[in-house]
Amino acid sequence: LCVVNVNAGDRMFNCLPMFHTFGLGIGTLLPLLNGMRVFVYPSPLHYRIVPQLFYESQSTVICGTDTFFAGYARYGRPYDFFNARLVIAGAEKLRESTARLWKEKYGVTMVEGYGATETAPVISVNTPANTRRDSVGRLAPGLRGRVRPVEGIADDGGRVGELWVKGDNVMLGYMRAEAPGVLEPPCDPEGGPDAPGWYDTGDIVKMDAENFIFIKGRAKRFAKVGGEMISLAAVENALRDLWPDVRLGVVSVPDAKKGEQLALVVEREGVTSGQIATAFASRGLSPLWTPKRILCVKEAPLLGSGKFDYRAAREMVLAEGPRR
Repeated sequence: LCVVNVNAGDRMFNCLPMFHTFGLGIGTLLPLLNGMRVFVYPSPLHYRIVPQLFYESQSTVICGTDTFFAGYARYGRPYDFFNARLVIAGAEKLRESTARLWKEKYGVTMVEGYGATETAPVISVNTPANTRRDSVGRLAPGLRGRVRPVEGIADDGGRVGELWVKGDNVMLGYMRAEAPGVLEPPCDPEGGPDAPGWYDTGDIVKMDAENFIFIKGRAKRFAKVGGEMISLAAVENALRDLWPDVRLGVVSVPDAKKGEQLALVVEREGVTSGQIATAFASRGLSPLWTPKRILCVKEAPLLGSGKFDYRAAREMVLAEGPRR
């Protein structure tokens, strides 16, 4: 409420699963604690039904992911979101094509936020009055941030690296299966006297001079190919420019010569490395960005939240055996 203006006059449309922090914290608890009406629907994947129900329920606020919003834009009618006052995207990168389609079809300017389960769940969010293109906004009030340099990634004067945060909405800690009932609080091992309370987001970010945050990718979602650190998220974004409506994911797998290689799992037939290499070359992208292994599938692996399941995708690629 300190960041976005929602009030008792709003109506929240929540179709996100409540086992996910986005659907529970923002879609359910926020309206209940703020005296807002909330319309609950059990699945965000019904791309034709959700827009119609948003219209019929006269809702004003909806949260979701880029994947879901792209689906609503494809199948919804131009007037379905006429009453939308606040459309917040999170949990994955908001593509420019999705934001543009919502603006053209519905007249709605989307805002993008960023968070984690461990931060209950907001870290930052753009607002209609305070936004920056391609960013996820500034840190929420009450949060402090540190950017820790990462080996192999240019730090741009200490403004690029792994993001650590500390504040009242950061969790008290983890309880590990190997130590039932024992709380393991977050801590920065390099923080000195200020070490307790710092949570490692695991995300590589850039923070500009005005403290807007730009997500570069997960620390675990970088591959070292031929000595160069490559963001798998950046490769995915480039591929989605080629196929905006196709589910896909890029993972790294071992390579005997270059250490690691990129593998693409895509819900589309006939995709080849040659096609991608030609498209990337025309845009001046490095040849190392081209996935060398491609697995075309009828259905991409998804988590229960609807996000791409990278662990399952990697196992699918490895199960295919080495590239011939």
